[in-house]
Amino acid sequence: MHLRFADRRPRVLLYHKPEGEIVSRDDPQGRPSVFAKLPRIGGGRWIAVGRLDFNSCGLLIFTSDGALADRMMHPRSEIEREYAVRVVGELSLEAKERLLEGIELDDGVAHFVRLADGGGEGTNRWYRVTLTEGRNREVRRMFEAVGVTVSRLMRVRYGPVQLSPRLKRGMVQELPPEDVAALLKHLPAVNRQASANPEEISEETEA
Repeated sequence: MHLRFADRRPRVLLYHKPEGEIVSRDDPQGRPSVFAKLPRIGGGRWIAVGRLDFNSCGLLIFTSDGALADRMMHPRSEIEREYAVRVVGELSLEAKERLLEGIELDDGVAHFVRLADGGGEGTNRWYRVTLTEGRNREVRRMFEAVGVTVSRLMRVRYGPVQLSPRLKRGMVQELPPEDVAALLKHLPAVNRQASANPEEISEETEA
C-alpha cells in the first residue's frame, strides 16, 4: 500500500490592493477587508506578508506558510520594499539628501536606500523610493518630516516580487510552484526560530 502525504509546499498569493481596504480580518469600523477577496484555503489560513495603510494601494503578498512569512518580514532579512509615491509639491535637493542620509522619526532614524524622480506635472510629482524595513506608515512620515504631503502611495515591489501591470486592482494571482521555489532561493535565511504567530511581526501597517 502506498501512503500519500499532503503537499506541504508553501502557497503564495499576490493581491493588488486598492485604496479603501484594511489588511485585517476584524475591523470595529466595518471597513472592507482584503481577506474577503482571497480564495479559501483548506486546513489553514492566509498570512499577510507586511501590511499597507487603508489609504495606500499596490502589492500585497499572502502565504500559507508561517516560516516563509517570518523570513520575508523579519527585520534581519532587510528585504527591499519599493514604492511609487505622488506628493504635493517637489522635493528640494536638501530634502532628498536628508531622506537618503536619515530622518529622525519618533521611533528612530529612517532612510531610503534609493530615491528617484518619477516625473509629474503641475503640483503633483512622483518619486520611486526603496527601503528595507516596514515600520508604521514609515514612507508617509518620512515625507512629512521634510514638509511634503503624500497624496498617493503604491507599493510596486516586495523583495524579488514585482507588481505586474496585468494584475489589476482587486485581482488575486497565485504564484506557480516554480516561482515560489525561486522566491525561496532568493530569500536570506533568518537564524532564529519562526514565530509561533508570524502575524505578530507585521502588527504595524507599512507605508
